[in-house]
Amino acid sequence: MNWMDYESYLEIYPPREFSFEECLMFLNRSDQEILHQMMDGFLYKLIEVEKEFILLKIGYTPHSIQVEFPVNRPSENVRKATAAYVWEWFDMGQDLPSFYEAADRCDILNRLVHKYDGLRMVCMPDLFEALVWAIIGQQINLTFAYTLKKRFVEQFGECLSFERKQFWLFPSFEKIAGIDIDDLKSLQITARKAEYIIGVAKAMLNGEIIKENMLQKLDYQQAKQSLMAIRGVGAWTADYVLMKCLHYTCAFPIADVGLHNALKKQLGLAQKPTIEEINHIAANWEGWEAYATFYLWRSLYE
Repeated sequence: MNWMDYESYLEIYPPREFSFEECLMFLNRSDQEILHQMMDGFLYKLIEVEKEFILLKIGYTPHSIQVEFPVNRPSENVRKATAAYVWEWFDMGQDLPSFYEAADRCDILNRLVHKYDGLRMVCMPDLFEALVWAIIGQQINLTFAYTLKKRFVEQFGECLSFERKQFWLFPSFEKIAGIDIDDLKSLQITARKAEYIIGVAKAMLNGEIIKENMLQKLDYQQAKQSLMAIRGVGAWTADYVLMKCLHYTCAFPIADVGLHNALKKQLGLAQKPTIEEINHIAANWEGWEAYATFYLWRSLYE
């Protein structure tokens, strides 16, 4: 992690292969998004560090990400944790040049990496958020998934007010472990998904699911099986969490509808490719399936 602490603000120096503009394109793909906001050219996000709410005001210069603290100046430890959060959020520890080398072997990706040069995986550092978001999104379209997430956050999350706007935190697993299925059904979340979400929250509360433990599972298949042992987590959900939260570049949500639509569009097909066809195409992506998927998703919202 490459950064400087100026006490009242931070400067984070991303790798050369980084485009803040491209990452913002992903972050701003839905007007229903509630966990960050753009105001006057700055990205605002509320995080919680050491039980303290920290509002981040994030801007970009040609060589650095600047993080200001518009509400209060946090302690040194909190500032360090904030820098680590932003670094992970934009996946700046990832070796993007190696992905670009792999992309050169694939005509589809070769076009996309030149078009979206510097786009990095926009991650979810919080494991509970990643699991819940993936469960909410199972077998529904993205627009409705965002609607459900907004209701969920506004009902159970906490917020901070600043300049007549509200900035929200994703609900904690401690809070969700104590609610009833009917509380989630009232938001139009299905009974089954409500059971899954509350079950994940209780497992995290009991220490059965811990991000640090997951990160120690160096083998992709071992990590995937650990996630799939959680009720409500199938192969697609596990791979989504592995790529968006646990930084497995080989995670491959091959059944993803968005991936299928993107490949159909890029290949000019009359219908979506089959799983067999996708596996054949993805042979050139080995080790970088997560990033290939992410770039293909990007191609859907041009």
